[in-house]
Amino acid sequence: MPAYDDGLVSIITPVYNKERYIAQTIDSVQAQTFGDWELLLTDDCSTDRSAAIIAEYGERDARLRYTCLPRNGGAAAARNEALARAKGRYVAFLDADDLWQPEKLEKQLALMRDKGYGFTYTAIEMIDENGAPRTGKRPVPARVDYRYLLANTVIACSSVVIDRAVIGDFRMPPVRKGQDFATWLSILRKGHRAYGIDEALVRYRVAPGSISSNKWAALARTWRIYRQQEQLSLFSAAWYFGWYTFHAVKKYWM
Repeated sequence: MPAYDDGLVSIITPVYNKERYIAQTIDSVQAQTFGDWELLLTDDCSTDRSAAIIAEYGERDARLRYTCLPRNGGAAAARNEALARAKGRYVAFLDADDLWQPEKLEKQLALMRDKGYGFTYTAIEMIDENGAPRTGKRPVPARVDYRYLLANTVIACSSVVIDRAVIGDFRMPPVRKGQDFATWLSILRKGHRAYGIDEALVRYRVAPGSISSNKWAALARTWRIYRQQEQLSLFSAAWYFGWYTFHAVKKYWM
């Protein structure tokens, strides 16, 4: 097993044309009550001012570590590049337009260290492109295993913290969309469980045209993950897809 810094949290943030939001995202990391972190910002060849904004922050805070991919490869490629250079035992994910509440890392790490959990997540509050709430807290269960996650995608990427000393090193599958869900499935399939904090410690932004806002594409993507990555039988895939669709409708439209 690689040697990790036991006290350090490596925060993985892929960046692509997020000049409107990236400063707010960095601010929310710098406001954390837990301060032993590094923020790994991997630029997926942005064409806006994202890099310049990050550079301004980096001049004032050495905990920010920026790099730019040689070519646009998508969020999975950016996250995997950051995972390869992450020094921390703990890995947290934060999208470049989402926000953390100040006590987010502190609360998750306290739970993980007390219980020996390797994988935790939290509830979220969804916000629009201007930061206004779209919904109240989206509650999460206390524990999720592989079969539960197949039926209900309750784990938001920006809420996840993983202890690599428990889970082991990992990478995301090289697909353009849905790589976070596919990654959580691959981890839980090995017998691990994920544990939730039912508190909205993440403000999860859904902007028009974002991946999260395209519900029909998400349905097709989930079906492909069932059949191609998880290699579920047609019957099993249809069973879980029915439950997934029910929960998706309940989550977004009810």
